[in-house]
Amino acid sequence: MTHSITIPRLGWSMEEGVFGEWLKSPGEYVRAGEMIYLLEGEKAAQEIESFESGYLCIPPDAPQPGATVLVGEVIGFLLAEGEPSPASVRAHRIDSSPTPSVAADSLHTKSAVPLAAALPSSPRVAGPAARRLARELGIDLGSVFTPDPTGRVLTDDIRRIATPHDRNQSIVKNAKDPIATPRARRRARELGVDWNLLTGTGRGGRIRERDVVTAPLTPQVANTVADPTPSVPGHHFPASKLRRVIAQRMMAGVHQAAPVTLTTKVDAQSLVSFRERLKLEASHGIVPSYNDLLIGLAAQSLREFLELNSCWYRDGIYQFEEIHVATAIDTPEGLLAPVVRHADRLTVIAIAEQTKQLIQLARTGQLKQEHLTGGTFTVTNLGMFGVDAFTPILNLPQAAILGIGRIIEEPVVRDRRLAVGLTLTLSLTFDHRVVDGAPAARWMQRLCEKILSADDAVHQSLSAGIPAGRPK
Repeated sequence: MTHSITIPRLGWSMEEGVFGEWLKSPGEYVRAGEMIYLLEGEKAAQEIESFESGYLCIPPDAPQPGATVLVGEVIGFLLAEGEPSPASVRAHRIDSSPTPSVAADSLHTKSAVPLAAALPSSPRVAGPAARRLARELGIDLGSVFTPDPTGRVLTDDIRRIATPHDRNQSIVKNAKDPIATPRARRRARELGVDWNLLTGTGRGGRIRERDVVTAPLTPQVANTVADPTPSVPGHHFPASKLRRVIAQRMMAGVHQAAPVTLTTKVDAQSLVSFRERLKLEASHGIVPSYNDLLIGLAAQSLREFLELNSCWYRDGIYQFEEIHVATAIDTPEGLLAPVVRHADRLTVIAIAEQTKQLIQLARTGQLKQEHLTGGTFTVTNLGMFGVDAFTPILNLPQAAILGIGRIIEEPVVRDRRLAVGLTLTLSLTFDHRVVDGAPAARWMQRLCEKILSADDAVHQSLSAGIPAGRPK
């Protein structure tokens, strides 16, 4: 039996990737569970596992290394012994095989994006329009991937996996209902472009982000959107793929959400004293940084205020059940935010061990997609550069990000007396669509209480790995 090898989705917003290389040779026997090819997602490259066994067949029109490939695109086959080799990958339906050799989405793995649950088996939940379109195109709803956390299949999910022939039929039947990728729609909103008037270059006429970016602008839009021509001599450096992704994410954090930033200053003397004690007690050779301590304290505060451990999704609020804190890391290639999972359950030593490993992987270019996905909250620190306060940009789909400034020695008032103290400035940016100002301020207040704790109750709980307020 022929098994199609398809392109999986490595991130919540991924619509396409870059094919790296085959890890097996044509004609070589591949066993289920072996890594079969390398795929570069938005920020990292990942080896893709085969879920079936067979002899590798790579048709002449299969993607070459460095080629851009769409999620769900067929790039090769696994064949039984003696089975004839398909002549082309184009003639095969995308994602329609009930037993694909490579997962149609990263949700098949434990490193799944938390917005979605594991793929349910057929029958699937779908609305009348989606069921009707599936019948028209002859697509089994059980084979359709959907990012909806409830598993509900939408018409866009079905159109995404249809063959060009089927899509063309669908376009004819629904001439007033053009198809565009989510990223294309978001980009169109940012640029003020009506994507309904564009001609798509994707499969079956699907409108892609590049179609929106290259679309001719009206004079009104061109005057406000187009980049001005530099009037001073200089050099132009094309943006890397990572830099383009960062730019898109930053723009999304500003234009798709309703960002609001709260800033406060807190006495950091207790935090400094706690870290000094950890230095003396360090038996593992690892001394947690202030960033590690604040990741733990922020995670514990999130457990008490889950409103901030949420995101805006399908005109509603999606509240995450687990707390995974992303930490921003500066690398030679650009900003990355790998994730410390279950941060509210970890000791500061465990957090420090994870962040040390993540920093090393990030700066050597060895991070995998599983390290970058699944965050529910982000912490970013510029204090080491002498920055007091700044306005962090949301890391969508997350609803909040905490900015950490430097700890500085300055006058403070204690017991109505002026003294020399240590202060820390914190900046919380949150999505006002998801959470209001008062709950966000209460979260900041609770975090400051943990930092200020004089009896070290919070710090002891962090050291023991027991969230504050829970019995030991």
